[in-house]
Amino acid sequence: MDGVDERTGHAGDRVCLAPWAEGDLWLLRRSNSPEMTAHLGGPETEEQLAARHRRYTELGTGRMYRVTLADGGETVGSIGYWQRTWQGVEVWETGWAVLPEFQGRGLAVRAARAVREAVRADGAHRYLHAFPSVGHAASNAVCRGAGFTLLGQADFEYPKGHWIRSNDWRVDLEMDLERGD
Repeated sequence: MDGVDERTGHAGDRVCLAPWAEGDLWLLRRSNSPEMTAHLGGPETEEQLAARHRRYTELGTGRMYRVTLADGGETVGSIGYWQRTWQGVEVWETGWAVLPEFQGRGLAVRAARAVREAVRADGAHRYLHAFPSVGHAASNAVCRGAGFTLLGQADFEYPKGHWIRSNDWRVDLEMDLERGD
């Protein structure tokens, strides 16, 4: 399968989404630093990373991606979407990570826009949500920049057993399509 190419029309790097593959465990390891996981409950053990990698490669509904630069193919991070029940409704959830040396360039916003298109093409659910912690300014800015609407705050369990106060950001994929965003 070919990756999804996000052409933003804005100055800056374009990104592609390459489906998560067996050889991508290294990216989870690179993203497992205290700095990268500060808003996610902290670094995971090697066993937890291996289990996460298996979940990513075997995801039944949704899909995980490696985010690459369109020019040159260098890997800059990860993003994906998966099904979850939220407030009694089946929705898509998304989450991402951009490696430190690539942060601050708008790549996460471009990747979030690209995954929004992938989710829309999937067609199974109307809504795509993101749940960054209220204190994670960068991820909240990604949501804003990628066209999500802030619905409010919610207590959110991630990882299991670790509760955080999160913002609930949502894209209405049907409205999004009607507006042509």
